[in-house]
Amino acid sequence: MDEWTSDSNEALTLSLVRAPKDKEALGEGESYEGFHPTFTYPIFGEEEKIYGYRDLVLDLRFASGSLKQYLNIMHSAVASSSTVDDVQGTLTKYIPEDYYKTEEGFLGRVEEEADSFRPFGKKIYSYTRPAPGSSSKGKGPAVALAEDDEDAAVFEVWHVRASATWDAPGFKEYHRRMQLFILLYIEAGSYIDEDEELWEFVVLFEKRKRRSIPRVETYHFVGYSSLYPFYCFPDKVRLRLSQFVIVSPYQRQGHGSELYTAIYQYVLSQPSIAELTVEDPAEAFEDLRDRCDLKMLLSHTAFMTEGFGDASVSSGGGKVLSGRRARVAAAAQRKGKLGPPSDKVWLEKWRRDLKIAGRQFHRLVEMLIQLHLDPSDSKAARAYRLQVKERLYRFNYEVLVQLEDQERLEKLEETFQTVREDYQRILGSVRYAANEHPV
Repeated sequence: MDEWTSDSNEALTLSLVRAPKDKEALGEGESYEGFHPTFTYPIFGEEEKIYGYRDLVLDLRFASGSLKQYLNIMHSAVASSSTVDDVQGTLTKYIPEDYYKTEEGFLGRVEEEADSFRPFGKKIYSYTRPAPGSSSKGKGPAVALAEDDEDAAVFEVWHVRASATWDAPGFKEYHRRMQLFILLYIEAGSYIDEDEELWEFVVLFEKRKRRSIPRVETYHFVGYSSLYPFYCFPDKVRLRLSQFVIVSPYQRQGHGSELYTAIYQYVLSQPSIAELTVEDPAEAFEDLRDRCDLKMLLSHTAFMTEGFGDASVSSGGGKVLSGRRARVAAAAQRKGKLGPPSDKVWLEKWRRDLKIAGRQFHRLVEMLIQLHLDPSDSKAARAYRLQVKERLYRFNYEVLVQLEDQERLEKLEETFQTVREDYQRILGSVRYAANEHPV
Protein backbone atom coordinates (compact mmCIF):
# COMPACT_ATOMS: atom_id res chain seq x y z
CA MET A 1 0.00 0.00 0.00
CA ASP A 2 2.79 2.44 0.90
CA GLU A 3 4.36 1.90 -2.51
CA TRP A 4 1.27 3.35 -4.18
CA THR A 5 0.42 6.02 -1.60
CA SER A 6 1.43 9.67 -1.96
CA ASP A 7 1.32 12.53 0.56
CA SER A 8 -0.95 15.06 -1.16
CA ASN A 9 0.86 18.02 0.43
CA GLU A 10 4.13 16.84 -1.10
CA ALA A 11 2.62 15.76 -4.41
CA LEU A 12 0.96 19.13 -5.06
CA THR A 13 3.61 21.55 -6.31
CA LEU A 14 2.66 25.20 -6.76
CA SER A 15 4.36 27.89 -8.82
CA LEU A 16 3.80 31.60 -9.41
CA VAL A 17 5.32 31.89 -12.86
CA ARG A 18 6.84 35.13 -14.14
CA ALA A 19 7.64 36.06 -17.71
CA PRO A 20 11.31 35.60 -18.76
CA LYS A 21 12.00 39.36 -18.60
CA ASP A 22 10.59 39.48 -15.08
CA LYS A 23 12.75 36.55 -14.00
CA GLU A 24 15.82 38.51 -15.08
CA ALA A 25 15.05 41.04 -12.32
CA LEU A 26 15.06 38.41 -9.56
CA GLY A 27 17.90 38.31 -7.07
CA GLU A 28 20.17 35.33 -6.48
CA GLY A 29 18.21 32.51 -4.87
CA GLU A 30 14.89 34.34 -5.28
CA SER A 31 12.21 31.98 -6.53
CA TYR A 32 8.42 31.78 -6.56
CA GLU A 33 8.13 28.34 -8.08
CA GLY A 34 8.11 24.80 -6.74
CA PHE A 35 6.60 25.38 -3.30
CA HIS A 36 4.01 23.30 -1.47
CA PRO A 37 0.71 23.96 0.34
CA THR A 38 0.21 23.70 4.10
CA PHE A 39 -3.08 21.81 3.80
CA THR A 40 -4.75 19.67 1.16
CA TYR A 41 -7.38 17.88 3.26
CA PRO A 42 -10.26 20.03 1.93
CA ILE A 43 -9.47 18.54 -1.49
CA PHE A 44 -8.05 15.06 -0.87
CA GLY A 45 -9.53 14.15 2.52
CA GLU A 46 -8.51 14.25 6.18
CA GLU A 47 -5.56 11.87 5.78
CA GLU A 48 -4.12 13.96 2.92
CA LYS A 49 -3.21 10.83 0.98
CA ILE A 50 -3.59 9.88 -2.69
CA TYR A 51 -3.66 6.19 -3.64
CA GLY A 52 -2.70 4.48 -6.86
CA TYR A 53 0.40 6.24 -8.24
CA ARG A 54 4.17 6.08 -8.07
CA ASP A 55 6.24 9.28 -8.08
CA LEU A 56 3.10 11.41 -8.29
CA VAL A 57 3.52 15.13 -9.03
CA LEU A 58 0.59 17.52 -9.38
CA ASP A 59 2.18 20.47 -11.15
CA LEU A 60 -0.19 23.43 -10.65
CA ARG A 61 1.12 26.74 -11.94
CA PHE A 62 -0.30 30.24 -11.80
CA ALA A 63 0.63 33.25 -13.90
CA SER A 64 2.15 35.45 -11.18
CA GLY A 65 -0.12 38.40 -11.97
CA SER A 66 -3.33 37.24 -13.64
CA LEU A 67 -3.26 33.85 -11.84
CA LYS A 68 -4.24 31.99 -15.01
CA GLN A 69 -3.66 28.31 -14.25
CA TYR A 70 -1.93 25.31 -15.79
CA LEU A 71 -2.25 21.76 -14.47
CA ASN A 72 -0.07 18.81 -15.37
CA ILE A 73 -0.25 15.46 -13.58
CA MET A 74 2.84 13.26 -13.76
CA HIS A 75 3.65 9.78 -12.41
CA SER A 76 5.86 6.83 -13.27
CA ALA A 77 3.21 4.11 -12.84
CA VAL A 78 -0.47 3.55 -12.02
CA ALA A 79 -1.66 0.69 -9.83
CA SER A 80 -3.74 -2.02 -11.49
CA SER A 81 -6.63 -1.54 -9.08
CA SER A 82 -10.17 -0.28 -9.21
CA THR A 83 -9.50 1.91 -6.16
CA VAL A 84 -7.04 4.28 -7.86
CA ASP A 85 -7.97 7.86 -6.91
CA ASP A 86 -9.24 10.10 -9.69
CA VAL A 87 -6.74 12.80 -8.79
CA GLN A 88 -7.38 15.01 -11.81
CA GLY A 89 -11.14 14.83 -11.43
CA THR A 90 -10.85 15.67 -7.74
CA LEU A 91 -8.47 18.62 -8.12
CA THR A 92 -10.27 20.19 -11.07
CA LYS A 93 -13.43 20.56 -8.96
CA TYR A 94 -11.62 23.36 -7.14
CA ILE A 95 -10.16 25.36 -10.04
CA PRO A 96 -11.93 27.09 -12.95
CA GLU A 97 -12.57 25.02 -16.04
CA ASP A 98 -10.50 27.28 -18.30
CA TYR A 99 -7.13 26.14 -16.91
CA TYR A 100 -4.39 25.42 -19.47
CA LYS A 101 -3.70 21.83 -20.45
CA THR A 102 -0.48 22.54 -22.38
CA GLU A 103 2.68 24.11 -21.03
CA GLU A 104 3.33 25.96 -24.28
CA GLY A 105 -0.07 27.64 -24.23
CA PHE A 106 0.30 28.59 -20.56
CA LEU A 107 3.78 30.10 -20.89
CA GLY A 108 2.65 32.05 -23.92
CA ARG A 109 -0.23 33.50 -21.90
CA VAL A 110 2.13 34.39 -19.01
CA GLU A 111 4.38 36.38 -21.33
CA GLU A 112 1.47 37.95 -23.19
CA GLU A 113 -0.24 39.25 -20.03
CA ALA A 114 2.81 40.06 -17.90
CA ASP A 115 3.13 43.74 -18.74
CA SER A 116 -0.57 44.38 -19.38
CA PHE A 117 -2.10 42.92 -16.22
CA ARG A 118 -3.25 45.53 -13.70
CA PRO A 119 -4.94 45.04 -10.32
CA PHE A 120 -8.68 45.49 -9.91
CA GLY A 121 -10.24 48.29 -7.87
CA LYS A 122 -8.48 51.21 -6.19
CA LYS A 123 -5.04 51.39 -4.61
CA ILE A 124 -5.37 52.15 -0.88
CA TYR A 125 -1.89 51.50 0.52
CA SER A 126 1.71 50.93 -0.51
CA TYR A 127 5.14 50.29 1.00
CA THR A 128 8.61 49.46 -0.27
CA ARG A 129 11.30 46.89 0.47
CA PRO A 130 14.85 46.64 -0.84
CA ALA A 131 14.63 44.34 -3.85
CA PRO A 132 16.55 41.07 -3.47
CA GLY A 133 19.87 41.41 -5.24
CA SER A 134 19.85 45.22 -5.02
CA SER A 135 22.54 47.35 -3.36
CA SER A 136 20.12 48.07 -0.50
CA LYS A 137 19.58 44.38 0.31
CA GLY A 138 20.82 43.53 3.78
CA LYS A 139 19.93 46.91 5.28
CA GLY A 140 16.68 45.46 6.62
CA PRO A 141 13.02 45.99 5.78
CA ALA A 142 12.90 49.22 7.76
CA VAL A 143 14.98 50.98 5.11
CA ALA A 144 12.71 53.62 3.59
CA LEU A 145 13.16 53.63 -0.16
CA ALA A 146 11.27 55.89 -2.53
CA GLU A 147 8.98 54.03 -4.90
CA ASP A 148 10.97 55.26 -7.90
CA ASP A 149 14.26 54.05 -6.41
CA GLU A 150 15.84 51.43 -8.69
CA ASP A 151 16.57 49.29 -5.63
CA ALA A 152 12.95 49.30 -4.43
CA ALA A 153 10.42 46.53 -4.70
CA VAL A 154 7.05 48.25 -4.31
CA PHE A 155 4.07 46.53 -2.71
CA GLU A 156 0.54 47.82 -3.27
CA VAL A 157 -2.80 46.96 -1.70
CA TRP A 158 -5.85 47.29 -3.93
CA HIS A 159 -9.43 47.39 -2.68
CA VAL A 160 -12.51 46.26 -4.58
CA ARG A 161 -15.55 48.07 -3.19
CA ALA A 162 -18.65 46.23 -2.10
CA SER A 163 -20.92 47.96 -4.60
CA ALA A 164 -18.74 46.79 -7.50
CA THR A 165 -17.17 43.55 -6.25
CA TRP A 166 -18.75 41.10 -8.65
CA ASP A 167 -19.55 43.74 -11.28
CA ALA A 168 -15.92 44.77 -11.77
CA PRO A 169 -15.05 43.32 -15.21
CA GLY A 170 -13.06 40.14 -14.75
CA PHE A 171 -12.86 40.23 -10.96
CA LYS A 172 -15.21 37.33 -10.28
CA GLU A 173 -13.05 35.14 -12.52
CA TYR A 174 -9.91 36.44 -10.80
CA HIS A 175 -11.35 35.64 -7.39
CA ARG A 176 -12.16 32.10 -8.49
CA ARG A 177 -8.50 31.61 -9.30
CA MET A 178 -7.03 33.11 -6.14
CA GLN A 179 -9.49 31.55 -3.69
CA LEU A 180 -7.74 28.16 -3.98
CA PHE A 181 -5.02 29.57 -1.71
CA ILE A 182 -7.63 29.80 1.08
CA LEU A 183 -8.05 26.01 1.06
CA LEU A 184 -4.29 25.41 0.82
CA TYR A 185 -3.10 27.77 3.57
CA ILE A 186 -5.96 28.40 6.02
CA GLU A 187 -7.03 25.62 8.34
CA ALA A 188 -10.79 25.06 8.01
CA GLY A 189 -10.82 27.53 5.10
CA SER A 190 -13.66 27.32 2.61
CA TYR A 191 -14.92 29.09 -0.50
CA ILE A 192 -17.31 31.99 -0.01
CA ASP A 193 -20.80 32.28 -1.47
CA GLU A 194 -20.74 34.37 -4.64
CA ASP A 195 -24.48 34.98 -4.25
CA GLU A 196 -23.62 37.35 -1.42
CA GLU A 197 -23.19 40.72 -3.09
CA LEU A 198 -21.59 42.68 -0.25
CA TRP A 199 -18.17 41.04 -0.15
CA GLU A 200 -15.16 43.35 -0.31
CA PHE A 201 -11.59 42.34 -1.08
CA VAL A 202 -8.15 43.79 -0.51
CA VAL A 203 -5.42 42.23 -2.65
CA LEU A 204 -1.67 42.65 -2.12
CA PHE A 205 0.66 42.80 -5.12
CA GLU A 206 4.37 43.22 -5.63
CA LYS A 207 5.17 45.78 -8.33
CA ARG A 208 8.60 45.00 -9.73
CA LYS A 209 10.76 46.86 -12.25
CA ARG A 210 12.29 45.05 -15.18
CA ARG A 211 15.91 45.71 -16.04
CA SER A 212 15.03 46.82 -19.54
CA ILE A 213 15.06 50.42 -20.76
CA PRO A 214 12.57 52.05 -20.61
CA ARG A 215 11.61 50.63 -17.22
CA VAL A 216 8.53 48.42 -17.25
CA GLU A 217 6.71 47.60 -14.01
CA THR A 218 4.76 44.37 -13.64
CA TYR A 219 2.40 43.12 -10.91
CA HIS A 220 2.70 39.85 -9.01
CA PHE A 221 0.16 38.36 -6.58
CA VAL A 222 1.20 38.16 -2.89
CA GLY A 223 -2.01 37.53 -0.95
CA TYR A 224 -5.45 38.86 -0.12
CA SER A 225 -8.19 39.25 2.46
CA SER A 226 -11.97 39.12 2.17
CA LEU A 227 -14.20 41.44 4.18
CA TYR A 228 -17.93 41.54 4.85
CA PRO A 229 -19.99 44.45 6.24
CA PHE A 230 -22.73 43.94 8.85
CA TYR A 231 -25.25 46.51 10.00
CA CYS A 232 -24.23 48.39 13.14
CA PHE A 233 -26.92 50.44 14.90
CA PRO A 234 -27.91 53.10 14.16
CA ASP A 235 -26.33 54.12 10.83
CA LYS A 236 -22.98 52.39 10.32
CA VAL A 237 -21.52 49.00 9.46
CA ARG A 238 -19.20 46.66 11.30
CA LEU A 239 -16.59 45.33 8.87
CA ARG A 240 -15.64 41.71 9.51
CA LEU A 241 -12.35 40.31 8.27
CA SER A 242 -13.22 36.82 7.06
CA GLN A 243 -10.24 35.34 5.18
CA PHE A 244 -6.58 36.33 5.14
CA VAL A 245 -3.77 34.63 3.24
CA ILE A 246 -0.19 35.32 2.13
CA VAL A 247 1.27 32.76 -0.30
CA SER A 248 4.25 30.89 1.09
CA PRO A 249 7.12 32.48 -0.96
CA TYR A 250 6.18 35.80 0.69
CA GLN A 251 5.53 34.52 4.21
CA ARG A 252 7.63 35.52 7.27
CA GLN A 253 8.69 38.75 5.61
CA GLY A 254 6.23 41.15 7.25
CA HIS A 255 3.78 41.27 4.35
CA GLY A 256 0.92 39.95 6.48
CA SER A 257 1.38 42.82 8.91
CA GLU A 258 1.39 45.33 6.06
CA LEU A 259 -1.81 43.88 4.60
CA TYR A 260 -3.53 44.00 7.99
CA THR A 261 -2.31 47.58 8.50
CA ALA A 262 -3.72 48.53 5.09
CA ILE A 263 -7.11 47.10 6.09
CA TYR A 264 -7.08 48.87 9.44
CA GLN A 265 -6.12 52.22 7.93
CA TYR A 266 -8.89 51.80 5.36
CA VAL A 267 -11.38 51.21 8.19
CA LEU A 268 -10.20 54.37 9.96
CA SER A 269 -10.66 56.38 6.77
CA GLN A 270 -14.29 55.36 6.25
CA PRO A 271 -16.87 57.30 8.34
CA SER A 272 -19.50 54.64 7.60
CA ILE A 273 -17.49 51.89 9.35
CA ALA A 274 -17.88 51.63 13.12
CA GLU A 275 -15.23 48.99 13.82
CA LEU A 276 -13.14 46.15 12.44
CA THR A 277 -13.84 42.63 13.69
CA VAL A 278 -12.29 39.26 12.83
CA GLU A 279 -14.14 36.03 12.18
CA ASP A 280 -12.84 33.09 14.24
CA PRO A 281 -9.12 33.95 13.89
CA ALA A 282 -6.48 31.23 13.82
CA GLU A 283 -3.79 31.46 16.50
CA ALA A 284 -1.13 32.70 14.07
CA PHE A 285 -3.38 35.44 12.74
CA GLU A 286 -4.44 36.45 16.25
CA ASP A 287 -0.77 36.94 17.13
CA LEU A 288 -0.24 39.01 13.99
CA ARG A 289 -3.27 41.14 14.81
CA ASP A 290 -2.11 41.65 18.41
CA ARG A 291 1.36 42.73 17.32
CA CYS A 292 0.05 45.17 14.73
CA ASP A 293 -2.52 46.69 17.07
CA LEU A 294 -0.01 46.99 19.90
CA LYS A 295 2.55 48.71 17.69
CA MET A 296 -0.14 51.12 16.55
CA LEU A 297 -1.13 52.00 20.14
CA LEU A 298 2.47 52.25 21.33
CA SER A 299 3.17 54.81 18.60
CA HIS A 300 -0.07 56.74 19.22
CA THR A 301 1.22 59.74 21.16
CA ALA A 302 -2.15 61.10 22.32
CA PHE A 303 -3.44 57.74 23.53
CA MET A 304 -0.24 56.85 25.37
CA THR A 305 0.13 60.30 26.92
CA GLU A 306 -3.43 60.35 28.23
CA GLY A 307 -3.18 56.74 29.31
CA PHE A 308 0.13 56.81 31.18
CA GLY A 309 1.24 60.42 31.37
CA ASP A 310 3.95 62.28 29.46
CA ALA A 311 6.70 59.95 30.68
CA SER A 312 5.19 57.07 28.71
CA VAL A 313 6.18 58.64 25.41
CA SER A 314 9.78 59.34 24.52
CA SER A 315 11.02 61.93 22.06
CA GLY A 316 11.97 59.07 19.73
CA GLY A 317 8.62 58.63 18.02
CA GLY A 318 6.41 57.20 20.74
CA LYS A 319 8.54 54.25 21.88
CA VAL A 320 7.75 53.15 25.40
CA LEU A 321 10.53 53.04 27.97
CA SER A 322 11.10 49.70 29.63
CA GLY A 323 12.42 48.37 32.92
CA ARG A 324 13.50 50.59 35.78
CA ARG A 325 13.64 53.76 33.62
CA ALA A 326 9.95 53.38 32.79
CA ARG A 327 8.93 52.82 36.41
CA VAL A 328 10.93 55.77 37.69
CA ALA A 329 9.63 58.07 34.95
CA ALA A 330 6.05 56.94 35.44
CA ALA A 331 6.25 57.54 39.17
CA ALA A 332 7.25 61.14 38.49
CA GLN A 333 4.11 61.80 36.49
CA ARG A 334 0.46 62.05 37.43
CA LYS A 335 -1.55 58.89 37.15
CA GLY A 336 -2.91 58.37 33.64
CA LYS A 337 -6.37 57.26 32.55
CA LEU A 338 -5.25 53.64 32.17
CA GLY A 339 -4.64 53.38 35.90
CA PRO A 340 -5.09 50.67 36.93
CA PRO A 341 -7.99 50.70 37.37
CA SER A 342 -8.72 52.18 33.96
CA ASP A 343 -11.22 54.96 33.34
CA LYS A 344 -14.03 53.09 31.57
CA VAL A 345 -15.62 56.17 29.97
CA TRP A 346 -12.23 57.24 28.59
CA LEU A 347 -11.58 53.72 27.31
CA GLU A 348 -14.87 53.53 25.45
CA LYS A 349 -14.27 56.91 23.82
CA TRP A 350 -10.89 55.76 22.50
CA ARG A 351 -12.21 52.35 21.49
CA ARG A 352 -14.81 54.01 19.28
CA ASP A 353 -12.31 56.48 17.85
CA LEU A 354 -9.84 53.71 17.03
CA LYS A 355 -12.60 51.43 15.70
CA ILE A 356 -11.32 48.35 17.52
CA ALA A 357 -13.74 45.62 18.62
CA GLY A 358 -14.45 45.52 22.36
CA ARG A 359 -12.73 42.30 23.46
CA GLN A 360 -9.66 43.02 21.33
CA PHE A 361 -9.34 46.59 22.61
CA HIS A 362 -9.56 45.59 26.27
CA ARG A 363 -6.98 42.83 25.77
CA LEU A 364 -4.62 45.40 24.23
CA VAL A 365 -5.19 47.77 27.14
CA GLU A 366 -4.39 44.97 29.58
CA MET A 367 -1.14 44.24 27.73
CA LEU A 368 -0.11 47.89 27.87
CA ILE A 369 -0.86 48.12 31.58
CA GLN A 370 1.16 44.96 32.19
CA LEU A 371 4.04 46.49 30.24
CA HIS A 372 4.03 49.57 32.50
CA LEU A 373 3.12 47.89 35.78
CA ASP A 374 5.56 48.33 38.65
CA PRO A 375 5.69 44.90 40.35
CA SER A 376 6.56 46.59 43.66
CA ASP A 377 3.28 48.52 43.63
CA SER A 378 0.94 46.01 45.28
CA LYS A 379 -2.07 48.32 45.05
CA ALA A 380 -1.71 48.75 41.27
CA ALA A 381 -1.01 45.03 40.82
CA ARG A 382 -4.22 44.16 42.68
CA ALA A 383 -6.25 46.69 40.66
CA TYR A 384 -4.85 45.24 37.43
CA ARG A 385 -5.64 41.68 38.49
CA LEU A 386 -9.23 42.63 39.32
CA GLN A 387 -9.64 44.52 36.03
CA VAL A 388 -8.51 41.52 33.97
CA LYS A 389 -10.58 39.08 36.02
CA GLU A 390 -13.69 41.21 35.61
CA ARG A 391 -13.36 40.99 31.83
CA LEU A 392 -12.65 37.26 31.96
CA TYR A 393 -15.68 36.70 34.17
CA ARG A 394 -17.98 38.56 31.79
CA PHE A 395 -16.53 36.79 28.76
CA ASN A 396 -16.84 33.31 30.33
CA TYR A 397 -19.96 33.98 32.40
CA GLU A 398 -22.06 31.06 31.16
CA VAL A 399 -19.38 28.55 32.19
CA LEU A 400 -18.24 30.18 35.42
CA VAL A 401 -21.72 30.79 36.82
CA GLN A 402 -22.26 27.03 36.99
CA LEU A 403 -19.28 26.53 39.33
CA GLU A 404 -19.18 26.68 43.12
CA ASP A 405 -17.78 29.93 44.56
CA GLN A 406 -14.35 28.54 45.50
CA GLU A 407 -13.97 26.64 42.25
CA ARG A 408 -14.94 29.76 40.32
CA LEU A 409 -12.29 31.83 42.11
CA GLU A 410 -9.64 29.19 41.44
CA LYS A 411 -10.60 28.96 37.78
CA LEU A 412 -10.44 32.74 37.37
CA GLU A 413 -7.02 32.89 39.00
CA GLU A 414 -5.73 30.07 36.80
CA THR A 415 -7.05 31.80 33.69
CA PHE A 416 -5.59 35.13 34.79
CA GLN A 417 -2.12 33.62 35.17
CA THR A 418 -2.37 31.97 31.74
CA VAL A 419 -3.48 35.25 30.15
CA ARG A 420 -0.69 37.18 31.84
CA GLU A 421 1.91 34.72 30.54
CA ASP A 422 0.50 35.01 27.03
CA TYR A 423 0.58 38.81 27.24
CA GLN A 424 4.25 38.63 28.20
CA ARG A 425 4.95 36.45 25.17
CA ILE A 426 3.21 38.88 22.82
CA LEU A 427 4.86 41.95 24.35
CA GLY A 428 8.24 40.29 23.99
CA SER A 429 7.61 39.51 20.33
CA VAL A 430 6.58 43.11 19.63
CA ARG A 431 9.78 44.49 21.14
CA TYR A 432 11.88 41.90 19.31
CA ALA A 433 10.13 42.51 15.99
CA ALA A 434 10.38 46.28 16.30
CA ASN A 435 14.12 46.11 16.89
CA GLU A 436 15.26 43.38 14.53
CA HIS A 437 12.74 41.69 12.29
CA PRO A 438 9.52 42.39 10.41
CA VAL A 439 6.31 41.33 12.14
